[in-house]
Amino acid sequence: MKAALSSLTVVVAVLSCAPARPWAAPPALPGSEPLAEPGDLAAEMVGGIDRYLERELAAGPARRWEATARVLEEIEAELGGQPEASRSGLRMERWLERSETNRVRLGHLLGVVDVREPVSMRFLAPVGTNASPDSVEVGRGPGYRIYAVVWNVFRGVEGEGLLVVPEGEPKADVIAVPDCDGTPEQALGLVAGVPVEQQFARRFATMGYRVLVPALIDRGERFAGNPGVRAVRHSQRETLWRASYEMGRTPLGYEVQKILAAADWLAATRTAGPRTNLMDWPGVLARVREPGRRRQELGVVGYGEGALLAFYAGALDRRFLAVGVCGAFGLGWRVAEQPIYRNVWSLLDGFSEAELAALIQPRGLVIEWGRYPEAVHTDEHGGAPGRLWRPALAEFEAEAKRFTDQWPGAGVEFVRRGPESVCDGSTTQRFCERLAGTVRGEPRLGAQPEAVGTLPDPVARVRRQYLQVLEDTQWLMRESEYTRREFWKQADRSTVAKFVASAESYRDLFYRQVVGVLPPASLPPRPRSRFLYETNGYRGYEVVLDVHRDVIAFGILLVPTDLRAGERRPVVVCQHGLEGRPRDVADPSVENPAYHRYACRLAERGFVTFSPQNPYIGRTRFRQVQRKAQPLGLTLWSFMVRQHEAITDWLARQPFVDPERMGFYGLSYGGKTAMRVPVLVGRYGLSICSADYNEWIWKNVSARAPYSYLWTSEYDMAEFNLGNTFNYAELSWLIFPRPFMVERGHDDGVAPDEWVAYEFAKTRRHYVKLGMGDRVEIEFFDGPHTIHGQGTFDFLHRHLRFGGPAREAGALDGSAGRVP
Repeated sequence: MKAALSSLTVVVAVLSCAPARPWAAPPALPGSEPLAEPGDLAAEMVGGIDRYLERELAAGPARRWEATARVLEEIEAELGGQPEASRSGLRMERWLERSETNRVRLGHLLGVVDVREPVSMRFLAPVGTNASPDSVEVGRGPGYRIYAVVWNVFRGVEGEGLLVVPEGEPKADVIAVPDCDGTPEQALGLVAGVPVEQQFARRFATMGYRVLVPALIDRGERFAGNPGVRAVRHSQRETLWRASYEMGRTPLGYEVQKILAAADWLAATRTAGPRTNLMDWPGVLARVREPGRRRQELGVVGYGEGALLAFYAGALDRRFLAVGVCGAFGLGWRVAEQPIYRNVWSLLDGFSEAELAALIQPRGLVIEWGRYPEAVHTDEHGGAPGRLWRPALAEFEAEAKRFTDQWPGAGVEFVRRGPESVCDGSTTQRFCERLAGTVRGEPRLGAQPEAVGTLPDPVARVRRQYLQVLEDTQWLMRESEYTRREFWKQADRSTVAKFVASAESYRDLFYRQVVGVLPPASLPPRPRSRFLYETNGYRGYEVVLDVHRDVIAFGILLVPTDLRAGERRPVVVCQHGLEGRPRDVADPSVENPAYHRYACRLAERGFVTFSPQNPYIGRTRFRQVQRKAQPLGLTLWSFMVRQHEAITDWLARQPFVDPERMGFYGLSYGGKTAMRVPVLVGRYGLSICSADYNEWIWKNVSARAPYSYLWTSEYDMAEFNLGNTFNYAELSWLIFPRPFMVERGHDDGVAPDEWVAYEFAKTRRHYVKLGMGDRVEIEFFDGPHTIHGQGTFDFLHRHLRFGGPAREAGALDGSAGRVP
């Protein structure tokens, strides 16, 4: 089976919509070889795409190594005439210049794009007390005091945590970020829950550093989910990923912004030397650094999720003179196996862990292979499966070697420790030496600090943090219409020709930055076919076409037998929805209430119809394939575009097909396809979106609407930064000036009529204003999530210029009202 299907394949079954009768099998379709593949081709197709992506992931480390090597070779060539003594410094200078572009791109992918507000630090005092030094102090250790603090970031998003202030002048500033399932209080030893030797933030406090310990949103599901749909539950971090990803942000990016805002404050303030000055309220800890004073060193270190954040923050912000990564390095190339809230669009197309480490050069970087957090998320309640684990030492060493091979002698230390080590004394010493110079002896933990005031409620703190980020995604959603309006300002709407020309840059951006570009077909098509049967009106064949190695696609083609010699008919590609199969659309023996055999009914009218299998089948399996694609800058749409190119190219070569008259008509997920694939496959001369067109950004991001994908099992729906660039109206503009139609049932639960009409008004206005009002239409009918097959059939006849037989009487159900 696998040997026979070793290529990206298009399988086409030619069937009839009339009862079959016995027939002597004719030869295979002219121009094709015999086809013999059995089995579930839909499962094989999804599995093949999976194998394709696995190969790409496996090849990724070497590919990224070669890309970095080319850059270093270019730098060496530029320095060819420089004296050897100065080459090292110049090499690093040129690298830093080039890495700025990468830094900006990394910030975009993480969603670190919002301008932070001027930051201020607030000290949390228990309710009912006066804000005085004694009332806000929550803990005290040998030579330092601990305060509960809050600082602003932007738009109501705040950071929270604990601030450690030494009694004398601090040696340096350190942001110490615990894992998200830990708390600042545990990292400092104020409460139980973390073994003493893993209280890494406490080491820095004992050493006389000013230490800020941020709180993160944990992996639990306490506050996530829709109270009305408790059957679907996923982690708080996954909820935030779903909402933020569509808006060009990520949970990682929000928490990196909190760290950078804390760095803003630490960089702008200083602590006074004498202990008495520390108590100079309200100026305590908030004095602007006096002109001429020595700039205080700033470092960031973390464990687990905190280590990943420290790694990103250090790569983005050169103010961090030392970066510590404990319990995160070595997992990067297996990001698709990790929890979805670590998913970053196209991260591996430019930012392997070795490349992140290179962005930190020449500053200090210490990476520890010790304890790693362990976590498991399942798909049992509709969330995305994922896990965290400690990588094998060989995996850690392999990525470390990729860095050291290209940066010999760099200021990076890879530290190997036992499975319970979290930034131990030796690792801390190395970090501090890179931050503030020589450290005498291995840092000790010192006496345990004691709580002297009311400690923050960690549950209430997580809730505040979660709701603040969630609300920010809702603000971005509400503003997205205006953001897209600004984004589209460069489109020239003065004439049809000028708009089409100016829209090409938007089409290119949609393809590269939202869909992802899969390489064109790498194999000749080599069609193979087998005859199925003939009825009183149609003949049937299955056809296989090669596109790329190892992945397949297939569909059902219905071809009328009354074709005259040399006659070419229009083709309608009829696309099924989620978990569907071509038989749902084009098998006369299957009455699926969503489709009503509409491919058969169109064939009865004389159209050639083709019903492909799209890869959104297999529930969690296909969604996990999507997970593997996204870090590579690909999506399932990337594959579907190439499949539909292969299908339409093959159809165009058939003697019974008019290549200038091809239309697309899809329902549900097929409607999603109708909004995307025809944008990028130029052979489609029109597109009909049934049972899907709506205010798509609200549909994906809204935390309030019962229609929202935020609370369902479809974690594959989010598309990075789509909300700021392309809603369905804007995608229809990229279909323009080709005819476009929407089919909408009043009882369709995808979205309410109001959402559909609101979005479609922008589509229709665009066509009308450019003189193409006769090419755009919407049909409302009194019915559910289904093909209505009335106005849409007229639309196909009219715009594919095909009279065909008399229209069949009546609609499938209900009554229709079309808005031309």
